[in-house]
Amino acid sequence: SRNQETEQAIPQLTLCDTNGGLNIMATSMVIGTQWGDEGKGKIVDYLAEQADVVVRSQGGNNAGHTVVVDDVAFALRLLPSGILYDNKINVVGTGTVIDPKVILAEIENLESQGKSAKTLQISNRAHVILPYHNRLDEAEEASKGALSIGTTKNGIGPCYADKVNRIGIRICDLMNEEVFKEKLAYNVKIKNKILRDVYGVEPVDYYEILKDYLEYADRLRQYVTDTNYNVVSYIKDGKKVLFEGAQATMLDLDHGTYPFVTSSHPISGGASVGAGVGPNYLKNIVGVVKAYATRVGAGPFPSELLDETGDFLREAGHEFGTVTGRPRRCGWLDLAVVSYAADLNSLDYLAITRLDILDKLPEIKICVGYTLNGEPVKGFPADLQVLEQCKPVYETLPGWQTDISGIRHYEDLPEAARRYVERISEVTGVRLGIVSVGPNRKQTIVLQDVFGA
Repeated sequence: SRNQETEQAIPQLTLCDTNGGLNIMATSMVIGTQWGDEGKGKIVDYLAEQADVVVRSQGGNNAGHTVVVDDVAFALRLLPSGILYDNKINVVGTGTVIDPKVILAEIENLESQGKSAKTLQISNRAHVILPYHNRLDEAEEASKGALSIGTTKNGIGPCYADKVNRIGIRICDLMNEEVFKEKLAYNVKIKNKILRDVYGVEPVDYYEILKDYLEYADRLRQYVTDTNYNVVSYIKDGKKVLFEGAQATMLDLDHGTYPFVTSSHPISGGASVGAGVGPNYLKNIVGVVKAYATRVGAGPFPSELLDETGDFLREAGHEFGTVTGRPRRCGWLDLAVVSYAADLNSLDYLAITRLDILDKLPEIKICVGYTLNGEPVKGFPADLQVLEQCKPVYETLPGWQTDISGIRHYEDLPEAARRYVERISEVTGVRLGIVSVGPNRKQTIVLQDVFGA
């Protein structure tokens, strides 16, 4: 059972190298367990200190991490969180979609804050977001009216659609001028017909895109490489490799609250595909759990609070989107969701974040499951109409009503705070690894060596 597994130490996997010796493989992965915005960036940033390599395996600039270092906030959208360390290799992997203009602007912004992107690697197999993707994203959302799903309108979905339709343009194509010209011409012809005839919006200009993107290609060329080969090589060489998830489990294209999901697979299995490594290379999977629940955009949210407590959580937690600035919907922590994520990702540890946001509440509710027509719900409903009818089952725990942001040792937390996080572990069957009591690196309480080094 999961409870039995979590009592056991996680074994090290040994790999034979080409010289017949043994290398110790130490990898870890950070996965969001809710609808995103759990604080993955902070956890990745913290664990990156132990790592040699940090890998981003899926998504695009629709994701956003805010990482605070020495009270300076860094807003990252596509760059791995390890980029804030000068001595880490940072990989944007094959499963990502890349807007060259955005990633170049992010690099420039990083450098303006005194950091460097010199260790960045970009997969030559990753797909390229082009202006017609953004235009299609905006037009399609507008055409849906009340049925819109709340995309960031950054062209992510249309780019992944082209990938599936096998007409996408990859980074390796962008690096080859003749290939890029041919593929761009084909796509612009098709996309302009759709933009004009289906959506009635302005077409894009082939020559303008060509000029801009050939310039982007020259600026990105220094970072482009075969990251599939590199990442596996790093693991085999015994380097510590950290896999960074973007978005979260409930936004997974197959397993989330479809269609209110993202266009990729932000789960542990998706990291294997998106990074180009076999599943047995992925160990020490850390599920990040915000101490309350939030989500952006439309879709079912069983534990949502449409009252003053929800407003308190939004204001106290500054719950506004990193990328869009949209206010996030807030609610009590939903362990039906987190338990589903624990099984789907085969989580080894939990990293509880934003516990300090609950400091002032006299009591805290926690959803431990659902009922439907008075009967307990097994698993997590696929049908959103069924999910909408589910009633959360709450347990009420006492609050601690004291500032915990300065606490650095688990035993120094108030008893009520410890009981709260331990209840999360009990219900999900996953052991506690990290408890975060603030946005800074130093505001991190480590209970387990979650890197497995």
